[in-house]
Amino acid sequence: MQMTDLIAKKRDGGKLTAEEIEYMIRNYTDGIIPDYQMSAMCMAILFAGMDKEETLDLTLSMMNSGDTLDLSTIRGIKGDKHSTGGVGDKTSLILCPMVAACGVKIAKMSGRGLGHTGGTIDKLESFPGFSTALSDEQFFENVNRLGIAIIGQTADLDPADKKLYALRDVTGTVPSIPLISSSIMSKKLASGADVIVLDVKCGSGAFMKTEAEASELAQTMVDIGKGAGRRCAACITDMDQPLGRAVGNALEVKEAISVLKGETRGDLLELCLTLGSCILTAGGLAPDTDTARAMLQKAVDDGSALNKLCDLVEGQGGSRSDVLDTSRLPAAPVVVEVKSPVSGYVSHIEADEVGLVSMHLGGGRVTKDSTIDLSVGIILNKKVGELVESGEPLAVIHAADEASARTAVEKLIACYEFSSAPTAQPKLIKQIIM
Repeated sequence: MQMTDLIAKKRDGGKLTAEEIEYMIRNYTDGIIPDYQMSAMCMAILFAGMDKEETLDLTLSMMNSGDTLDLSTIRGIKGDKHSTGGVGDKTSLILCPMVAACGVKIAKMSGRGLGHTGGTIDKLESFPGFSTALSDEQFFENVNRLGIAIIGQTADLDPADKKLYALRDVTGTVPSIPLISSSIMSKKLASGADVIVLDVKCGSGAFMKTEAEASELAQTMVDIGKGAGRRCAACITDMDQPLGRAVGNALEVKEAISVLKGETRGDLLELCLTLGSCILTAGGLAPDTDTARAMLQKAVDDGSALNKLCDLVEGQGGSRSDVLDTSRLPAAPVVVEVKSPVSGYVSHIEADEVGLVSMHLGGGRVTKDSTIDLSVGIILNKKVGELVESGEPLAVIHAADEASARTAVEKLIACYEFSSAPTAQPKLIKQIIM
C-alpha cells in the first residue's frame, strides 16, 4: 500500500477502505507519511468529500491513534457535551452541574481557548487553587463520589488529530465537513462517555455561518456517534450575537453562577435546559423532554445544581466560598461604561468582533503560549431587540488599564447596529437532531 495511490484514489472520487484509512492515520501519526503527502490527502478530501462510512472509519482510526479513556469504573450513565465554540459561551459551567444534579456522571475533558476568550479550563481557573491536573485515580474517584470532574486533555489522547489539526490550519483545508467532524468526534469518543450532546453554533460569531452548514456538520457528527455505538444528539444554536451578557473568563464564571443561583434567566438558561434535556432523555434518566426540563429547572430552583459546582471546585483544590461569593473572583482594576451614540433598538451585534475586543483586552490568546488576564472582558447591557437611549450604557468594559479601556470602547461601539423600529431577537434553538 502506497500513500500516493491513496491520494490519487481520493482525488479521483474513489472510496477509501477502512484498512486504507487506518494505514494512512497510523503511519502519519508515527511520522512515516510526511506532511506534504497528508496535505495533499486533506485537499483531496476537501474537494471529493467522504461518505458516511469513510468518515466513521477516519474518526475511529484517529480515536485509536493514542490513549482512550476507560470510564468503566464509573458507576451510572456518563455524559459529555461539546460546543463548536462561540463568543460568551460558558455553557459547560452551567450545564454540567445541572445534569450532574439530575444523576448523570460528568467525567469531562476540556481544553483551553485560542482566540476570543479562554476555554472551559481557563474559566474554571478563575477559582483560586482550582486544578485540572488530576491523576486518573483521583479523576475517577471524584466522578464516583461527587458526580462531576473536569480535567484538561491528556497529551496522549488522539495524537493523530493534533497533527492533522495543525496541518489543516496552514493548508487551507479547515472547511471540510469530514475533517471537522472526525476531529471533534475522535476526541469525544476517546473520552469515553455513553451520551454525547453537541452544541453546533451558526451565525456571525461561529465557524459555521449558515444554518445549512451547521446542520450538515451536526448530522455528520451524530451519525458518527451512533455508528460508534454511543447515544448522540445535536442542537443547532444561534451565535449571531454573544451568548448571555458576559464575555471574558471571570465575568463569564460570575454570570454562570448567577444562572445557577436562579438570578439570571434568558438565552443562557434556555440553552442549558435544551442541551440538558437531550442528555437526560438520551441517557434514559427522563422519559421525555418536558420531564427532563422540569428536572433540570428543579435542580436550579432547589440549589442542587449550584451545590454540584461547589463540589466540582472544592474537589479540585478550590473553595466553595469562591462559588458562593463571586466578589472573591478576579476583578479588573479599570471599569468603564460604553455609552450609546444614538437612541433606538439594537438590530445587530457583530459577535466575532466583540470576541476580538475581549481578546485584545487580554481575555483570550493570540497564540497558544499567550497569557490570559482572567479579570478582563465585557458586560453587554443591551442585546438585539432591546431599546437603548442616547448616552445610556450599552456595555461595560473591564480592563487592565485606562489605555486599553479607551481603545476597547471605540471598538465595541463599532460592533453595534441600531434601528428606529423594533427588531426581533434571533431564534436561539434552530434545530435538534437526534
